[in-house]
Amino acid sequence: MKKLPYLPIILVATSVVIMLVSFRHAGADVPRCHVPGPDPETPTSIGEPIHGCVFKTVYEGEGLDPSFVLATPESVENSERRAIEWLVKAQANDGGFGCGSHARQDIMDPHAVSTDPATTAMVGMALMRMGNTPEQGPYAGQLKRAMEYLLAQVEKTPKGATNITQLTGTQIQSKLGANIDVALTTQFLSNLVARIGEQHGTYLRAKRALNTCVGLIQRSQNSDGSVQGDGWAGVLQSSFAASALESAKSAGAEVNDEALDLARDYQKANFDANTGSVATERAAGVTLYAVSSSTRNSAAQAREVNERMERAKKEGRVAKDAQVDSKTLEEAGYPPAEAEKMNTAYQVYNAAKQQAQDERVISGFGNNGGEEFLSFLQTGESLVIAKDQGWKNWYGQTTKRLVDIQNQDGSWNGHHCITSPVFCTATSLLILSVNNDIEHLLAQGAVKYK
Repeated sequence: MKKLPYLPIILVATSVVIMLVSFRHAGADVPRCHVPGPDPETPTSIGEPIHGCVFKTVYEGEGLDPSFVLATPESVENSERRAIEWLVKAQANDGGFGCGSHARQDIMDPHAVSTDPATTAMVGMALMRMGNTPEQGPYAGQLKRAMEYLLAQVEKTPKGATNITQLTGTQIQSKLGANIDVALTTQFLSNLVARIGEQHGTYLRAKRALNTCVGLIQRSQNSDGSVQGDGWAGVLQSSFAASALESAKSAGAEVNDEALDLARDYQKANFDANTGSVATERAAGVTLYAVSSSTRNSAAQAREVNERMERAKKEGRVAKDAQVDSKTLEEAGYPPAEAEKMNTAYQVYNAAKQQAQDERVISGFGNNGGEEFLSFLQTGESLVIAKDQGWKNWYGQTTKRLVDIQNQDGSWNGHHCITSPVFCTATSLLILSVNNDIEHLLAQGAVKYK
């Protein structure tokens, strides 16, 4: 029989083709990070992977569980594109974005209001979550200008101040608290520092600004862990300040652990896990604001408890069917006082997250203000930080709710209290795109507290 010298090559080539075709089909439902650009046909628009994308690590075996990730529905992608196209047009000449004053909630023109740090920080975080950096992405230029605006605001802050702006009476300050600007700017800077890395030319400047903001938050902290300058729903200001300290710590900022513990304990105290009762005195009487805040600021500790219990069960120190309580947590390795504290956080998280997603609680006033959008955001981020598979159900329900109420021009606006279309659109975009940021949020939940 005549030899066929090319047969091995043919077989190898055929195998490669089969593997590639199989991979293509297997990957048909693989979620990808998306960066909606101004033109869906351009290389930077939907379908193009982004630098630092969360899904990069999912499929390179770096430890992120692919079962925790969801694909973005087409309806959400379309909603994101319309929202970001509207949002970037709202940027002012100074690089900032504004929500407007409490006295003129009727003004919907984003260029007819003064810029403020809180709104600019929310837009900046939305731009980053959509895959932009100050150098890369379809909206890198807008993000860089917003970054420069915020850095300048922090750098010109007088010594002894508790906020980074002289502006007063904004919608966000009146409803959340007089020092909300520094809390949200801290979160923006934490996100920025984590994304750009130490080699970036702006890193040291951003890190200094982050430490300045951390100091401002800690200086404005009351003895009970809340933040000075309560607004109508001051619990939200204190909640964002607590989560800002948490995210700043994960970014390597100089955070005082006692201040962080005090801030988080204040949030947990607003919810009684045994009775299900909610303290709403500083939440404008609205259960949603209080329970979303309690959920957000107990999520990291609840995740730590779950991971510690799982390890203890594998090592045989805790029974396989053991329930979480203070005694069991001592068996898992916590000192008695710490076991009591962690058990409280665990019970608060699991009880509060149920109420935060209850339809009767979500309905609130029957319509949404900026505070509702913020509460939805807190709940969703909490579930991801806690590595809670329940985030998928929350994501499906909440994104559908937002897509259904989006304005024709791509924006959202509030119907009471915080009515600003810029602020509400930025917050809604952060919610819709939360699955772009899973890796970053999980990293925050991995921070261990002594």
